Formats: sequence, structure tokens, C-alpha cells
Amino acid sequence: MEDTNSSFIAPILPRIAAAICVVLLIGSIGLASIGAVALFGPMLTHGENTEHAAGLIVAIGPGEDFTLKTATGRSMSFECAAQCRASLGHMQRHLREHAHTDVYYIQGPGNTLMVVDVD
Repeated sequence: MEDTNSSFIAPILPRIAAAICVVLLIGSIGLASIGAVALFGPMLTHGENTEHAAGLIVAIGPGEDFTLKTATGRSMSFECAAQCRASLGHMQRHLREHAHTDVYYIQGPGNTLMVVDVD
């Protein structure tokens, strides 16, 4: 007499293994895609010569110029020029709430830091 339990499971095991492999493949492709966008996204959006700084806005003014304090304690003063995509209201909220701020900038004339985007 044949064992009905083993005759039922034997044909299903390859399908279960294939389903697990597909889920792992899709997950790894998804994680690799997210990592690539996080790494190369800002460069594609803002250009190749932009640099990134992160920290807290500690002062704003005059106008949309501001000072950022990084996690290492370094203070960086930024100028918001014509190409700046920063909202004064957004930066004031970051100052009020002590929110983490990402700044994308380029080196301007006289080693000034010209803001491209603030988030």
C-alpha cells in the first residue's frame, strides 16, 4: 500500500521551491533598484558637480541664505541664488522643528556655497 501523504507532497515541493526562488529574486531586484536610485538619484537630478551636506539649519537670512550645522559640528554658510529651488517657508519650518535638512550645492565664485536644492 502506498503512503498517501508522501504521494501528495512530492509533486508540490518543486512548485514551492520555485515560488520561494521567484519571491527572493523579485525582492533582491527591488532592493538593488532602490539602492541605485538612492545612490544616483540626486546626481541625476542636480547634476554631476553638485555636492551634498546634511545637518540642521541654525540661522536664516538675509533672504533665503542660511547656515547649516552638520553632525560633525561644522557650520556651513549657503547662498541661495537664482537657480536655488528652496522655499523660505520650508526652511523656516526646518529651523523651528530642528528637522534634518539635506542641501545640494555647488562651489560658486570666491568659494561661496551656492544652493541648488534644499530638502
